Amino acid sequence: MPSETLNLAVIIGSVREGRFGPVVARWFVEQAEQHGQFTVDLIDLADTPLPLELPPVPPALEPDMARPAEMAGLTRRIAAADAIVVVTPEYNRSFPASLKAAIDWHYTEWHAKAVGFVGYSGGSGGILAVEQLRQVFGELQAHTVRDYVAFPRYYELFGSDGILRDPEGPNGAAKVLLDQLLWWGSVLHDARRDRPYTTAH
Repeated sequence: MPSETLNLAVIIGSVREGRFGPVVARWFVEQAEQHGQFTVDLIDLADTPLPLELPPVPPALEPDMARPAEMAGLTRRIAAADAIVVVTPEYNRSFPASLKAAIDWHYTEWHAKAVGFVGYSGGSGGILAVEQLRQVFGELQAHTVRDYVAFPRYYELFGSDGILRDPEGPNGAAKVLLDQLLWWGSVLHDARRDRPYTTAH
């Protein structure tokens, strides 16, 4: 285990009006802080303009590409993370366009990072969105950990105060996810430090 805490970015993937993502994200941030091995940075994509029109040269070919000035903070925070947790709903059996835009505007910032997921939706708990995100992050040379947290029928699991009615199961699942992120995040952090990550295009 690392002698210092790992930088964990928790990303709220939905920017939809009336979204439930911030409630789920706040719960997970509390779990990460109680874990004691992470410095947590909560990133809300609603705070950053995310143009869907990408530049003609993709970031895979031009990592230091020009981005909108308003995106500089988001880029810096992703780059600083050792591990990332994406909090995502499921829209039409997939994940939000806002999340895809945030991912596609970056490339090397995701490299050799540990990525985990917290999903929520009506029936599946966001599992279909999570499985698609695994493919996306694999293409970006990130490592997605096995376990995740799912909230099917999330509106029945959280009270109107945003507190889980029965926290034992979700808290346990969060602990498993955080332990995996700690292990993989630590290994990849040390590997990036000792041998800068590069890949041929």
